Amino acid sequence: MAVRAVRGAVQLDRDEAEHMHERVSELITAVLERNSLTGEDLISMWFTATPDLHSDFPAVAARRLGITDVPLICAQELDIAGAMPRVVRLLAHVETGLERSEVAHVYLGAAAALRKDIAQ
Repeated sequence: MAVRAVRGAVQLDRDEAEHMHERVSELITAVLERNSLTGEDLISMWFTATPDLHSDFPAVAARRLGITDVPLICAQELDIAGAMPRVVRLLAHVETGLERSEVAHVYLGAAAALRKDIAQ
């Protein structure tokens, strides 16, 4: 088993806690499914949110999905002029048999424009 990093992002329609939980849950679920991962494969997860998101911590969505024994952390993304608004990014460290080139990075909806080179 190798340790791999999986990236992902999702853009929210609005800054509301329940909407954030729904969209971040969708992102986490997609990352796990597209990489054939379970909660047992997770080592840690980092979340960042753009400075215009204040309603809740993205990690709450992971806890609601039952990811309760994995270290999670949230941070604020850099405030860059012209950057896409209302974006939550994810960096998950996982144990997997996938080769680095086989890892599916997940960018949902409009967030796919952030990394056209690796978005699946």
